Amino acid sequence: MSQAVLHVLGTAQDAGLPHPNCYCENCTEAINNPAFRRFAASLAIVEPEEKKWHLIDATPDLKEQMIQVQQKFGMQGQLMDMIFLTHAHLGHYPGLLLLGREAIGAQGIPVMTGSKMKQMLEAQAPWSQLTALGNIELQEIFHEQAIQVSDQVVVTPVEVPHRNEFSETFAYWIEGPNKKVLYIPDIDRWEQWETDIYEACREADICLLDGTFHSAEDLAKIGRDYREIPHPLMTETMERLQELVEQTAIYFIHLNHSNPAIHADRKLRGQIEEKGFFIADEGMDVVL
Repeated sequence: MSQAVLHVLGTAQDAGLPHPNCYCENCTEAINNPAFRRFAASLAIVEPEEKKWHLIDATPDLKEQMIQVQQKFGMQGQLMDMIFLTHAHLGHYPGLLLLGREAIGAQGIPVMTGSKMKQMLEAQAPWSQLTALGNIELQEIFHEQAIQVSDQVVVTPVEVPHRNEFSETFAYWIEGPNKKVLYIPDIDRWEQWETDIYEACREADICLLDGTFHSAEDLAKIGRDYREIPHPLMTETMERLQELVEQTAIYFIHLNHSNPAIHADRKLRGQIEEKGFFIADEGMDVVL
């Protein structure tokens, strides 16, 4: 039996890079240089020998992300076996529509989601057509109740505080025979979570954490007030977790298009890496 792999399909905040209607330095670079582009944050759990894969979040970039995972692992035409959703914001579930009548016309893809989001997908168009036609089968998940994805991999949802206008928000523990990964693409503030982020990261081998914005100064440059932004700053996260970097590999993901940590000159990225932290890139693999 081959080892399961966690494959990074996307690393950007919901609208990707380039961002719609934006010509900031990062977006202009991405417009002119396709290699600099980033898809919305998403992961795939891949079992290469079994020719199976499972998706975490169905982003607006799902079409390209499906090609990425299918071609890399020799599964052309093979749909995902299961989808886990984190929450109902732009970058995390619109890709479900590609499974419907107008596109793939899938049958019975299990979609794992919380009760509030399950009700929304069942009741509101256009999502309700996916369930009515049987393109997807919604399955309710619960806080800290583990799901056995395969003989090798267990996925455990964990509720985290976030702007829950339409749904609850989940982070995920992803555990294989060799590695335990904590994935938190969206959270309001670490101190609002009932779990201590330091202790959670200490349990993990690898963390992929909300890196939407780097610092309050960066937000000021784009006319946003940190107090109104429900994401922890990378500077704050690094300060909290600095003592862990020698035992836990900590990556930032869900990076906003304006974030200077992804600037083409890699200057700030270099400073972050000098502190022992990492920026997640698409195509990264973690053997679980």
